[in-house]
Amino acid sequence: MKEYRLTDWLPTTKKEVELRGWNEVDVILFSGDAYIDHPSFGAAVIGRILEAEGLKVAIIPQPNWRDDLRDFKKLGRPRLFFGIAPGCMDSMVNHYTANRRLRSDDAYTPDGRADMRPDYPTIVYTQILKKLYPDVPVVLGGIEASMRRLTHYDYWQDKLHKSILIDSGADILIYGMGEKPIAKLCREMQEGISLHKITTIPQTAFVRKKNEMPEGKKEDDIFLHSHEECLKDKKKQAENFRHIEEESNKMEASRILQAVDDKVVVVNPPYPPMTEAELDRSFDLPYTRLPHPKYKGKRIPAFDMIKFSVNIHRGCFGGCAFCTISAHQGKFIVSRSKDSILKEVKQIVDQPDFKGYLSDLGGPSANMYRMGGKDIKFCRKCKRPSCIHPKVCPNLNTNHRPLLDIYHSVDAIKGIKKSFIGSGVRYDLLQYDSKDPEINRSTVEYTRELIAKHVSGRLKVAPEHTSDKVLNFMRKPSFSQFQQFKRTFDKLNKELNMKQQLIPYFISSHPGCKEEDMAELAVITKNLDFHLEQVQDFTPTPMTVSTEAYYTGYHPYTLEPIFTAHNPKEKLAQRQFFFWYQREYKNQIINELRKLGRKDLIDKLYGK
Repeated sequence: MKEYRLTDWLPTTKKEVELRGWNEVDVILFSGDAYIDHPSFGAAVIGRILEAEGLKVAIIPQPNWRDDLRDFKKLGRPRLFFGIAPGCMDSMVNHYTANRRLRSDDAYTPDGRADMRPDYPTIVYTQILKKLYPDVPVVLGGIEASMRRLTHYDYWQDKLHKSILIDSGADILIYGMGEKPIAKLCREMQEGISLHKITTIPQTAFVRKKNEMPEGKKEDDIFLHSHEECLKDKKKQAENFRHIEEESNKMEASRILQAVDDKVVVVNPPYPPMTEAELDRSFDLPYTRLPHPKYKGKRIPAFDMIKFSVNIHRGCFGGCAFCTISAHQGKFIVSRSKDSILKEVKQIVDQPDFKGYLSDLGGPSANMYRMGGKDIKFCRKCKRPSCIHPKVCPNLNTNHRPLLDIYHSVDAIKGIKKSFIGSGVRYDLLQYDSKDPEINRSTVEYTRELIAKHVSGRLKVAPEHTSDKVLNFMRKPSFSQFQQFKRTFDKLNKELNMKQQLIPYFISSHPGCKEEDMAELAVITKNLDFHLEQVQDFTPTPMTVSTEAYYTGYHPYTLEPIFTAHNPKEKLAQRQFFFWYQREYKNQIINELRKLGRKDLIDKLYGK
């Protein structure tokens, strides 16, 4: 293994800056996570991208916002700007359960400590920096800012919020995966262009007074209902969201504008999907792949989860209604080259504590590598948020052969005993019957190889529900497809003389789901002999179809009213059906089913 020096990490202190012989820093990044120099952690990626642009970059991880603010002052003012990278996970999801209870740990903090970042670090860090250095620009990035770039519902405060640019006072926001916009922003600032005049970079958002609008009105601009209109009329908020989601997932999108107070939030359209070479460049930067030495002897749970895993692509075309992946990474798949993937695997093999087992060879979804539109001209016109719902697009190439080639090449590397697939598998892609027999053969071969060689005893899949009505709102396939996949899984296990388990994930209290749907879920999963473990109550997070339906009571695409369980009593009434087999829930469930007039379901769960 390569021996690293302290200067192989981006500096985090004044002493580390001096060790590099720097008199000043160009960009200072403030991160809500511990500093792990690895391509799975956003602050490290942005830091390394800027370093590759020739800039002097420092990272201040998890600054103390409660004391005399010395962490915010210790490196002084940067030459270009402060960047806010609030964390890989939304701070509020990180801090609170679906019932708004405070969590006791934080996976992105040394030893799992739960008190090392504030709620909404994007806002807290920015306001501190603006107070200390009012003339230094602040640039927002990361999932927290990305999902809050326009008017959004906040579940934890149960109210509609303005764009995070307004609430924080930051100068510009980069949404989505930020490598290209941050590099472009730095180049323009290096040329001496004032940040106030930088208004055309794709994938950025900024605020201007109504009388200072840049470039005037464009022909294809989309003007959303104002923040104030959305406060008065929830249906207008639902209407807004459809435009936001569609433009986030288009190859050729429009600029979006929204009035708030006496200002306008301007969201430029996203960059086209990255090329393979651009993605490789990001992953091939000189990461140490390790936590900063300051954490020596401390365990960082999130690092333990990914240290022996490899991300092989970006993006997800599933378009699940409750998921933010496509909102942040886009629906178009960008895959790494085989050379880049194998290079990273060999780096992992060289680590002294590697025992030969890769924990994951996947991405946002396990089996979308190299998939995309066969004829790109159709993709250019498309504004569907999902390529596989309500059915698989006939223009989608679903060939699993390139992914099989990756599996075979990785498994052939000396030092690899086994590569597991820990990412969620889209079994609807494995059920799809293509018109191309060769693609169908690749799917059959992939399914067999996955089950025979790449499951660590348990394969995680996400049917999410059993009701087709609820699944349709979720943009998930019919439960019959899961049942079909289970039959294939069981058959192959029997043939291979293996005893692997299928672990399904389910959600309760999702918009469109009623108690009766959950009761039927209990009966169906009982008949399949599942005692459910991986279950969760729906948590509304900003910028998803499901969250907008939860808040507004309307489906954003049809504007039809939709029921959602809101109060704790309604949510618990749904959640208890996951645990029908536990004695403490039996009487409550029987009473609930009597109220619903469903004695037939009582009999099916507990016998006559």
